[in-house]
Amino acid sequence: MFEDLTIIADADKPTIIMKRKFAAPPAVVFEAWTKPEHVAQWWDPSGVPLAVCEIDLRPDGAYRWIHQGADGAHPPFTGTYLEIAPTRLLKFTVQSPPPDAPSVGTLVFREDDGQTTFSLTIECASVEQRDALLKMRVDVGTAHTLENLANYLNKIA
Repeated sequence: MFEDLTIIADADKPTIIMKRKFAAPPAVVFEAWTKPEHVAQWWDPSGVPLAVCEIDLRPDGAYRWIHQGADGAHPPFTGTYLEIAPTRLLKFTVQSPPPDAPSVGTLVFREDDGQTTFSLTIECASVEQRDALLKMRVDVGTAHTLENLANYLNKIA
């Protein structure tokens, strides 16, 4: 199902890297990542629209997204934007359970013949924190989320 996704988690590095191509130009993919009306439609790995999607897209601006599952609201996915280069780069903190030091996510959007080559790097505070995220199956959840994004982009691009 996720044959077009590459996941790299080197044993000695506190990072998770995910790469994928999208059949839309970087401007469209970037907008889908940064506008609440778009993110709310594809972010939840289950495919259910987010119950809350707040984005203050500026350096030091915050975001807060809440999944609404059949069992009620889940803990919010929150963080702060660190660096924004429209259509090319988005860097942000990610506070995820358990309440360890936040990770840093970096999204790179690269033009590739009308499509987007996309890279997500999650930088953890330690290899142990990275392993905890992998044990929680962040790779599988992100793979589902990126598949949702690809399907969403097919509708809007």
